[in-house]
Amino acid sequence: MARREPVFDILTGLVRTVFWAQGLRIDIAGQEGIPRTGGAVLAVNHTAYLDFMEVGLVGRRSHRNVRYMMKAELEHGVVGFLMKHCKAIGVDRTHGSESYGRAVDALRAGELVVVYPEATISRSFELKEFKSGAARMAIAADVPIIPLAIWGAHRVWTKDIPKQLGRHRFPINIRIGAPIPPAETVDELTATLRHDLGALLDAAQRDYPMVEGARWVPARLGGTAPTLEQAKVLEQEEMARRRAKAQSRDNRR
Repeated sequence: MARREPVFDILTGLVRTVFWAQGLRIDIAGQEGIPRTGGAVLAVNHTAYLDFMEVGLVGRRSHRNVRYMMKAELEHGVVGFLMKHCKAIGVDRTHGSESYGRAVDALRAGELVVVYPEATISRSFELKEFKSGAARMAIAADVPIIPLAIWGAHRVWTKDIPKQLGRHRFPINIRIGAPIPPAETVDELTATLRHDLGALLDAAQRDYPMVEGARWVPARLGGTAPTLEQAKVLEQEEMARRRAKAQSRDNRR
């Protein structure tokens, strides 16, 4: 069984209740790839705001509590309480080395650390360019990377599409790959991870009931989601708005 952690246990119960209420039909393949003991990096594609809940469920099915890497600015109030008691790793962009060190320490201590190699949600629902953090952590801690692809969670809540939080019975496919040993350079390991995660995403999409012309379906599969190039422009525009908003706040102080 997973180590008893009361707050994590309560959250797991809430997540299962939410899944039941929404009627989500979750199909998992490759669960045996999640080790019952020992450290590993769980590298997950990122298409939805709530896909971390599916990752937590996958961990629990192997009797593990995963450790999320979350923005350090959330470390206050209720969310801060939850982060502390679920042993989340706060990521401070201005002190990235400290966050990286905490993640490596957790891996060496035998934890499953969740990393999103794309960093932010993919508006195209395709794999974006990968950051090298997952590979660097795995090599530093001498632990494997386990690729994990989720498809369907973005239909519930993602960027630029109205939320669907009711009882909709959406299918969600989760495909887990074989552990990738940290036996390559950072660049080679990142490339291997992207290849394997891409293959898993293709498998998760295979036979999924796509709706032609739907906003949540990638353009290459007949949907109206932005292409990778279009999504990159949208992301740049979003970042520019955030910078302008932050500058405006600073000017008022």
